[in-house]
Amino acid sequence: MKKYFDKLLFGTAGVPLSTPKKSSVAGIIRVRELSLDAMELEFVRGVKMSEESALEVKKTAEENNIVLTVHAPYYINLNSDDPAKIRDSKERILQSARIGFLAGAFSVVFHSGYYGKDTPGKAYHRIKEAVKEIVMKIRDEGLDIWLRPETMGGLAEFGDLEEVISLSEEIEGILPAIDFAHLHARSIGKYNSYEEVREILSMIERRLGREALKTMHIHMSGIEYGRRGEVRHLNLEESDLNYKEILRALKDFKVAGVIISESPNIEEDAILMKKTYENL
Repeated sequence: MKKYFDKLLFGTAGVPLSTPKKSSVAGIIRVRELSLDAMELEFVRGVKMSEESALEVKKTAEENNIVLTVHAPYYINLNSDDPAKIRDSKERILQSARIGFLAGAFSVVFHSGYYGKDTPGKAYHRIKEAVKEIVMKIRDEGLDIWLRPETMGGLAEFGDLEEVISLSEEIEGILPAIDFAHLHARSIGKYNSYEEVREILSMIERRLGREALKTMHIHMSGIEYGRRGEVRHLNLEESDLNYKEILRALKDFKVAGVIISESPNIEEDAILMKKTYENL
């Protein structure tokens, strides 16, 4: 039974920078020391966590009451012209789900791929079929974990808001990972006001149900962008991202789930967001 929440939890994208010993177990303990609630296991350069380590991570997270999410490797393109790359991409997502499930994570976020020379419509169809296959294997293996295509910040990348919501409508077991910095960058400055964020949340509720707002997987950071979208992540206070109004909309909409800081100063912005949210 996939996990639902009664409040919004705040955490870091990976082991906090202030962790003395850089390991997932030590990171979880440090997250608790910082009075945060969650941590994302970053498999971005490959799934290198053993099954034994995953079980230790799960035990530590449960003992410290920390919720875990997973970020699948960056080297994924489900719309590649090379069948081998598609096959490897599927396997990376599957392996992320397998180890994430053993570690007790509730959600796996992944980057779907690139449009390349294809139209957005053709890319959508190919990626949808690939994701369907992954979900079937996850279900066959009994992995009780959400799979999350992420909203992406670059115009060459598959993953605008409509695409990830449509995938979630069409495939059971899929829900979107909403990255507000990416949405802001991809739209060249939009999705940055209270009303715009309410429109996003209203769309999710209307098309995916209220339950989707009770198990959200959110990324947030500052961001620099140009005419082709995302350039790089920034700390919140160094960016024009209106994080206070985004958090206000999330609170007013009674959104629950996990919000992960992907700023360069990961734990500082996670703490900033949590304190800001609590003081609204």
